[in-house]
Amino acid sequence: MRLKVEQFESALQKNLAPVYFFSGDEPLQLGELTDALRISARQNGFINREVLVVDKSFNWNELKFVSDSFSIFSDKRIIELRLPSGSVGVDGAKALINYCARPPEDTILLITAAKIDNKSTKSRWFEALDKIGVIIQAWPLEGADLHRWIKQRLQKRGLHTDMQGVQLLAARVEGNLLAAAQEIEKLFVLYGAGLVTVEQIYEAVVDSCRYDIFNLMDTLLSADINKIIKVLSGLRAEGIATPIVLWALTRETRQLILIKQAFAQGQAIDVVFRNHQVWDKRKTLVSQALKRLDEHQLHTLLVVSAKADRQIKGQESGDVWETLLSLCVYFCNPALCTNLS
Repeated sequence: MRLKVEQFESALQKNLAPVYFFSGDEPLQLGELTDALRISARQNGFINREVLVVDKSFNWNELKFVSDSFSIFSDKRIIELRLPSGSVGVDGAKALINYCARPPEDTILLITAAKIDNKSTKSRWFEALDKIGVIIQAWPLEGADLHRWIKQRLQKRGLHTDMQGVQLLAARVEGNLLAAAQEIEKLFVLYGAGLVTVEQIYEAVVDSCRYDIFNLMDTLLSADINKIIKVLSGLRAEGIATPIVLWALTRETRQLILIKQAFAQGQAIDVVFRNHQVWDKRKTLVSQALKRLDEHQLHTLLVVSAKADRQIKGQESGDVWETLLSLCVYFCNPALCTNLS
């Protein structure tokens, strides 16, 4: 029986299968699947545990030897078979087919493997496991699936944020669920259960950067091109994800557009700054940027930001860091980037 990762918890509550096969290249999901199975098995009396690692010196007869041997107290047990390469070979295929033909009583075989290829999923040994056991392949998450996973993970920790906060976390971890889990734990430690704002996430996920995103934004607003080049190079050297840099740029650009529109409607400057959370130390910087950039130029920045987004996703050729640098230079002085498109 093949299940999705999110279906496993409810399946465990029904009954335990004689065989489980977990594979994939997402270590957090694999680790949590095996932990959940061990806990459920222990609660059902599977106390003993044997671990077999399939390496170059492994003999597949060991699986038969272990499965045929009984505990002196006849306790239920788990046999964990680890396949780091994801390949079983000819001997392994025979051994698994024979095991599934006559699975021993009071025994659960848990197989964990690296990502396997499509050919393996159509093999006889895989079909034998599928017939009597549970198979889960943990795929890397991206897009809406990653956003959903992050949102659910936050909820389990008693945290919640808006979609912008979820997107910022997703950009920060770039699909690495282990990193995402660590960032969520950090948010819980810093702020406790409850609402976590985008600004709080923003601070938490970049607080270890030598050249942080806030420094980049303030430098942009002040139009210090020489410093911009240094800060952007520092962010790249620190390994900061390009989606975070782009997110910060577009967020600042959109805020300037909204402020300009509010001024055009006749709203007072103090009211506009307060509504957009532009506090005292940034008022001068924001005012300088508003004078330097007209609304058409700000929309041009958003158009080119979309190009950078496509480069990040591999949908358009080009070096995204070069595009980000062009955006920053244009932000500081549009006259220096007349060919920006």
